[in-house]
Amino acid sequence: MPTIAVIGSSRTQSNDQDYLDAQRLGRLLAQAELTVASGGYGGLMEAVSEGAQSVGGAVIGVTAPDVFPGRARVNEYVTDEQPADTLTERIHQLIYHSDGVVALPGSIGTLTELMSAWNLAFVAPFSDRTPKPIIAVGSHWAGIVTYLTEQLETDGTLVTLANNVDDAARMIVEGVKDVVG
Repeated sequence: MPTIAVIGSSRTQSNDQDYLDAQRLGRLLAQAELTVASGGYGGLMEAVSEGAQSVGGAVIGVTAPDVFPGRARVNEYVTDEQPADTLTERIHQLIYHSDGVVALPGSIGTLTELMSAWNLAFVAPFSDRTPKPIIAVGSHWAGIVTYLTEQLETDGTLVTLANNVDDAARMIVEGVKDVVG
């Protein structure tokens, strides 16, 4: 079953619209028979996990207990915790081993994950691989992606902007079909 990494803020509260949107995204991905992977902690990671599990989906949580000792534990909706020793290993495990990435609103950690996914997509053709689909949701990412595409003179088609999670789910499902068959 293909796996989609969903990245986003760890600080979003359950009464926030972004949290509700992440729950919906988790449900949509699981209903499309995709495994959901996230950082495994709170905020949007918890929301997408909850949404996927609510419809019987598989949920991977890639945690980093030594990096985040203040975070109590993996969220309760994760069905498969995969601890990593370092932040770099966590990002690698989450992004490299997924079949696609959806970026929800977040901060510097989410930006780092998005840049890692973008870089892997950029270098994929050098080894005759198809770039994995990357979808960035909402206006939160539009300015950043557009700016970096222009400033770094990179392929702007590697990160697709989606207005909402419904569009993102549709785009990632279509994109994964192209990559994994």
